Amino acid sequence: MKDIFIIGLGLIGGSISLAIKKEDSFHVKGFDLSAEQLRMAKSLGVIDEKVKSIEEGAVHADLIVLAVPVAQTIELIQQLNQLDLKKDVIITDVGSTKQEIVQAAAQLNESITFIGGHPMAGSHKSGVEAAKAHLFENAFYIFTPTATVDREQLITLKNVLKHTKARFLQMDAKQHDKLVGAVSHFPHIIAASLVHQLEKLQETDPGVTRLAAGGFRDITRIASSSPVMWRDILLHNQEELLHLFDQWQNEMNRARNLVQDGDGEGLLTFFQQARSFREGLPQRNKGAIPAFYDLFVDVPDHPGVISDVTYILAEHEISLTNIRILEAREDIMGVLRLSFRSEMDRDLAKKALKKRLYETYE
Repeated sequence: MKDIFIIGLGLIGGSISLAIKKEDSFHVKGFDLSAEQLRMAKSLGVIDEKVKSIEEGAVHADLIVLAVPVAQTIELIQQLNQLDLKKDVIITDVGSTKQEIVQAAAQLNESITFIGGHPMAGSHKSGVEAAKAHLFENAFYIFTPTATVDREQLITLKNVLKHTKARFLQMDAKQHDKLVGAVSHFPHIIAASLVHQLEKLQETDPGVTRLAAGGFRDITRIASSSPVMWRDILLHNQEELLHLFDQWQNEMNRARNLVQDGDGEGLLTFFQQARSFREGLPQRNKGAIPAFYDLFVDVPDHPGVISDVTYILAEHEISLTNIRILEAREDIMGVLRLSFRSEMDRDLAKKALKKRLYETYE
């Protein structure tokens, strides 16, 4: 395998390309509907060669990666099926839902191998300029091959994508949509619903937003994700989400009844069981929702302290995704919350700031 063609040069497609390009024998071609994204991908070295059309890149490819939204992926599968592709070409995708894509791929010619894929990592940033070769490191990368997929073809795909340093998992498309729906898709609905509830409360109690500046803002951070992307994800995982709505309603009714009945023991058990299960969840693995790697820094009240902190980070080439002042009052220590794209960046920042005598904690 030598020629690789990536369609869609955003954060995910660009990061896959950078990871693949660690292997010198691979030649990566790219295409994007945005001429600017395509030009930038080439100028940044994300791809080796840009092509003017899908056909130009696809007909010579050994591997085709569809790094576009689900609806576009289905359209591309149909389009690729009309082209004279290489015998034994492998096509894979990066879609957040899998059942509809796998069903569409079932219509492909027998000489084409389709293996559904979902790299479960993301970033606060988007576009090819945010692409990083290490984006998927230690993240789960799920494959959803059907029974007709040859084992050797799956191994071939994994050998190409091993440079992402992701952790490979394998399951069928239905199980994928069910599990990812529960740990990623539905939490986004809940976060957005909590924000809507606060917005309605603000109409009668305008001061509530000041109280929401801390913990509430933190637990609803995922509600700031792309509305267009999440609209499409939910529509394409409709069946599984409808089941989750029913389960969630039952859980909320159970909690409501405990409150209504004044059942203190029941409420205690409710929270104890939730805490116990949550504390048993893996802490260092990347999951379905991009993790937030925050570092809190105590800073003295004097001019220029924030610029000093950011200068230290810049000095060590550590990238910030967000910085926020949590506490800043005259004559007392303030608190900054620094957010990073990876645990490694956070650890490096902690060491750099400690050397300059800043107190930090996670």
